[in-house]
Amino acid sequence: MTLARTLAAGVRGEIVERAPLDRLTTIRLGGPADLLFRPTGTDDLVAALRIFRDQGASPWLLGGGANTLVGDRGVRQPVVQLADGFDGEEWPAEDEVVLGAAVAGMRALRAARKRGLVGPEFLVGIPGTLGGQVAMNAGTRHGEVSSLLVAAEIATADGAGWLPAKELDFGYRRCRLPPGGVVVRARLRLSRGDVAAADAGVQEDLAYRRRTQPWDQPNLGSTFQNPPGDHAGRLLEAAGLKGHRIGGVAFSDRHANFLVNLAPGAARAADAQALVELAMARLHERFGVSLEPEIRRVGEF
Repeated sequence: MTLARTLAAGVRGEIVERAPLDRLTTIRLGGPADLLFRPTGTDDLVAALRIFRDQGASPWLLGGGANTLVGDRGVRQPVVQLADGFDGEEWPAEDEVVLGAAVAGMRALRAARKRGLVGPEFLVGIPGTLGGQVAMNAGTRHGEVSSLLVAAEIATADGAGWLPAKELDFGYRRCRLPPGGVVVRARLRLSRGDVAAADAGVQEDLAYRRRTQPWDQPNLGSTFQNPPGDHAGRLLEAAGLKGHRIGGVAFSDRHANFLVNLAPGAARAADAQALVELAMARLHERFGVSLEPEIRRVGEF
């Protein structure tokens, strides 16, 4: 029995074979997934993870598609995406909200504003969804997920349960999840504050990002982590890579740490991969800096 049939026989959710992934990533690149599965809820996710484990399949988690580069020849391992059923909102305490992994930053901000609270403003400027943001401790100069997180509900093939934030070993753009763990919900602590000032700050930050980042083009988000004491964008520009193009992909001429798709439908993920490798080699050669990719690369290139 194929993996798709095994899933269909015992798990609720949407199953798509040969699913196009380019339309599900923010840079709009990459080939199809042999199997894409969207579970209806946590129980179905756990059941699917158990099936994958039993069949020796290693699933790959796709969130909102930011910081994600899919190979042109697609993905052989099963792809799991949390969507409907993972967008809930609960208030276990006056200043704490539990949000589903599929919630985006603007939704988190709206939840806070319902009760006149502040805290998640920086999430609005980060692409993707909350599950992925927790998993990579996403952040900006204004804050990072670990500063808000009280606990995360993690699903594995053995079940689902809550882990306090202190057990997730957060660091710069990293989080240590249990092996095979998937974030399904996050409990955030918010606070009282000047809502008007916070809203003004959000608008100012969004305006700044629109001026300095290629929001109007399909892009990969921040391609590299900032090395200690410096900025990847500055180093890439100093190395002459700002605006540098291979095929249909280029380092943005607005922000050198963003890869942009200049030819949707014609550009290749291999072009982006070549630029990543070029940047890593050139910065190591010229500045002795070892760039660490912030993106996730998956599939066959």
